[in-house]
Amino acid sequence: MPSELTVLGACPLDCPDGCSWVVTVRDGAAVRLRGNPAHPYTRGALCAKVNRWLERAAQPDRIQYPLRRVGAKGEGRFERVGWDEALDEIAARLEDVVREHGGEAVWPYWGTGTLGYLQGLEGYSGRRFFNVLGASAHDANICSAAGSAGMAEAVGSPGGMDPEDLAHARLVLLWGTNPLTSGHHVWKFVQDARKAGAHLVAIDPVRTRTARQADEHLAPLPGTDGALALGLLHVIVGLGAQDEGFLDRGTLGWREFRDRIAEYPPDRVARITGVPADRVVALGERIARTRPTAIRATQGLQRHAGGGAALRLIAAIPAVTGDWARRGGGVAFSTSGHVKLDKAALWRDDLRPRPVRTLSMSRLGEGLLDVQDPPVKALFVIAANPAGSTPHQNKVRRGLAREDLFTVVLEQFPTDTVDYADIVLPATAQHEHADLHEGYGHLYLTWNEPAVAPPGECLPTTETFRRLAHRMGLQEPALYDSDESLAEQLLASDHPWMAGVTLDRLRKEGFVRMSVPDPFLPYADGFPTPSGRFEFRSPAAGLAGYVPPAEVADEERAGRYPLALVSAASHEFLNTQFANNPELRRRSGGLTVRLHEDDARARGLVDGQRVAVGNDRGSFEAVLRITDEVRPGVAVTTKGHWAKLSGGSNANAVVDERDTDLGGGPVFHDTRVEVTALPAPPRPAGPLADADPAAGGSDLPGG
Repeated sequence: MPSELTVLGACPLDCPDGCSWVVTVRDGAAVRLRGNPAHPYTRGALCAKVNRWLERAAQPDRIQYPLRRVGAKGEGRFERVGWDEALDEIAARLEDVVREHGGEAVWPYWGTGTLGYLQGLEGYSGRRFFNVLGASAHDANICSAAGSAGMAEAVGSPGGMDPEDLAHARLVLLWGTNPLTSGHHVWKFVQDARKAGAHLVAIDPVRTRTARQADEHLAPLPGTDGALALGLLHVIVGLGAQDEGFLDRGTLGWREFRDRIAEYPPDRVARITGVPADRVVALGERIARTRPTAIRATQGLQRHAGGGAALRLIAAIPAVTGDWARRGGGVAFSTSGHVKLDKAALWRDDLRPRPVRTLSMSRLGEGLLDVQDPPVKALFVIAANPAGSTPHQNKVRRGLAREDLFTVVLEQFPTDTVDYADIVLPATAQHEHADLHEGYGHLYLTWNEPAVAPPGECLPTTETFRRLAHRMGLQEPALYDSDESLAEQLLASDHPWMAGVTLDRLRKEGFVRMSVPDPFLPYADGFPTPSGRFEFRSPAAGLAGYVPPAEVADEERAGRYPLALVSAASHEFLNTQFANNPELRRRSGGLTVRLHEDDARARGLVDGQRVAVGNDRGSFEAVLRITDEVRPGVAVTTKGHWAKLSGGSNANAVVDERDTDLGGGPVFHDTRVEVTALPAPPRPAGPLADADPAAGGSDLPGG
């Protein structure tokens, strides 16, 4: 009989659910992966993407050995080298850069390929190493910077209500979020609320999988959510449904904010958002009479010029109704603000020899082409694929193509970014290394125990930087701490919510809920703001108000590019992860763009036609799908497609490098485009000319 064991771990992906998983290992090989049935949030289920995790990790295109570039940048031609040779070259090049240009000429570029505190974005993964070098700091702003900043201005942190408490709501608003595609585990708690009689409303420019399941769907124009929030508040206050007691004891700036609300009657809001005034009134009346009301708002909502302001205004709704003080009421954005790990002890920013500049993750093209004093001369890409995931794709490529830029990429697969690397280092997958995780959609910490040995010569990122530090002769002892020591330092927090959460316990149990009060009402007795109150008016950002989208609301630009583009999350991919999996590519149907029938007819376009979606920054090719799921004036595509598998570009070719109003986040959903027909591909000559096209496969990626 083969020996078999189960190993507890954690999904590493950029998703709020932070699932606990169970790996079955037989004779040293991982043979099964499933959700942990004991985890109260995971409840035994994984998503359509992660269900193929083990298959993906074993794909033949897995990078298993160090590689060195032998072709031009962008060609993706490499030769295999040994670890010693690769580390020698990296060490020599880094020493030259630091000596000639200073440490800030080095940019460690972390992404969200893993959210682990040891191997990924959230924590160590070489941060101490780069601090010792005096490298530039990396602002990992690409995911939730605007919303986090907006929530912090209002309630004092990105945290909010416990998403599990959506089960106690009597009205649930899923605002700019599509959990049946992105973070589906919260749906169980939504279902619990509905079974108890709750009404479910989806607010989204697109009738998504989630919106189709809701009792009601409102479709505002992209980036106008803040105006909609003010319109709903106008109705609530007009009915006298505000909680004056909560407003008096728990908020700051209410009288001024009430005057602002008065500026947004439903008819004005209808003109801004495209939502009929009677629908605004009806939902406002429903909120006014329903306690508690819970709002789930996630990352897509805040990726436009007014993203931070939008979250401030959405958070203001439960402040006006008093629902922040009720179980099942409030806003669930990101629970990361409630995680009280000792990140400073992990990061060791005190190791920097002097203060350093900060470079923006979402402005990589600018950082590589325009930043001087010093220019970026060495780029380390860790758990990221910026050539596929970052705004202004063509500008990013121009930056990555610089011959004087030394680029090292730590990766598992030959992504678009790998093609520009000088050295590629093979990274382990999640079930092959140790890590510590939170979920930014719940209140549990999860330990990932390595289940199997990595293939080939893949190394954990922590070990890669220990070896590189040794190769460079760096003497700082903190650079050589083991993974277990790093985790223990992170967990050694004196915050009461961390009481009883130890590495030993995590390794035994797999996951632990933080020691938060039960029920968890984080703002019932005050807010972690400067005033201790909910701040309609904050010292840094002034009075909360509507900030319109920049490009979507630009009338002059609308004349040239009439369609507002939303590049939504794919059901099959997580950012660009899984986009090289043959089965998930097949299921995705390739790169498509959806238009309303009216917009397609005005352009003489038909369903299934190949089109170009573009503006003055670039374009990408897609197959047109005509649907009433998209409102007129809006084009919808999906993010995450590898450019080199999708005709050479993806949706980020048309997105600008601009910042949101708060937090400096990206503006993926604040983009105008035009959609035009592409010439039909030539028919084959000869005996196959009249063959059924379906018999020969599709011209779509994965077809």
